[in-house]
Amino acid sequence: MKTYLKAFRLKRFWLLLLLPAAFLLDFAARQSADFAEWYAVTIYPVYAQFFSAITGVFPFSVGEFCLIALVLFILAYLIHGVYKLIRHKEGRFAYFVRFLSVPVLIATCIAFLCVTNYGTNHRRYSFAAVSGLTVRESSAEELYNVCAYLINEANTLRENLPEDENGVFQLSNDVFLDADEAKSSFNSLHDTYSTLYTNGKPKPVLFSEVMSYLDISGIYCPFTFEANVNVHMNDVLIPVTMCHELSHLSGYMREDEANFIAFLACLQSDDPKFRYSGVYLASVHAMNALLTVDSDLWNRADALKSDALRRDIRSNNAYWKQYETPVSEVSDRVNDAYLKANGQENGLRSYGRMVDLLLAYYRDEL
Repeated sequence: MKTYLKAFRLKRFWLLLLLPAAFLLDFAARQSADFAEWYAVTIYPVYAQFFSAITGVFPFSVGEFCLIALVLFILAYLIHGVYKLIRHKEGRFAYFVRFLSVPVLIATCIAFLCVTNYGTNHRRYSFAAVSGLTVRESSAEELYNVCAYLINEANTLRENLPEDENGVFQLSNDVFLDADEAKSSFNSLHDTYSTLYTNGKPKPVLFSEVMSYLDISGIYCPFTFEANVNVHMNDVLIPVTMCHELSHLSGYMREDEANFIAFLACLQSDDPKFRYSGVYLASVHAMNALLTVDSDLWNRADALKSDALRRDIRSNNAYWKQYETPVSEVSDRVNDAYLKANGQENGLRSYGRMVDLLLAYYRDEL
């Protein structure tokens, strides 16, 4: 009996206390949006800005390399552990406990960091409430007006922008210069929206095409505080995706809000390519919403698109079409379940709620 008890006397087991701590923090955030907002504006920014400044020194995604290293470590650890379990018969139970403790404690630390660096911010006040935007039901005609406005803006911005040999929009700058522009444009929102600020910069992912197979355009890494971007996809979405992931880094985790904040950030840019990218994404979301409520109005708005805008839309749709595989479908279901688990009841459909914020933003103007 003493032998079995001794097996559990590992000093590292104190890390298991992180699990109830994560549970209590998540419970408090679920019960009180006031607490979640307080955490998001007082606690989270302190360490998020500190660590994002450190990882921001590196031009590559530290999180991507950490993930690769973790996978290799686990594989090597499992092979070595199984080998030792087979070779050493004496004290096998004690060794098995030590062997199992490592992946368990790694999972515990990951769960804790997910709550402190990501999950809690899901429960904060909505961006609409913080920004003063009034979200309400709108008519199909109002939605059409927003669509028409955005399409006309996209048509104007698209003129004279660089293209590839197929006449499709192309970013002319180096991706790292675009990352600098994304950070600058995003932080320029701080004067108007005090909760928006970041020390980090978006990072290009080395294995970006793998993200395309998973139907992912960007991802925020809560362990290294990095905004990671798929740079293999069409250029038209890269600037707005950079700003989208910076929205997560600044503490806004809801996908619909991050899309809208990214749109606002792109509008702040002096670079017409960024402004076009933001308006492009907004028009796509608005048009998708209009199609579900009034196909005639959708046809009227669609007729306003310039040939250049149509080329970009066709190219982007064709790009993602080639990655529609069972793998991407599974990834979508996993992401959908994750969003629901973090309070976004509409799951992937919450991406469409950006339109309500667009309507609120343009209501006075239109």
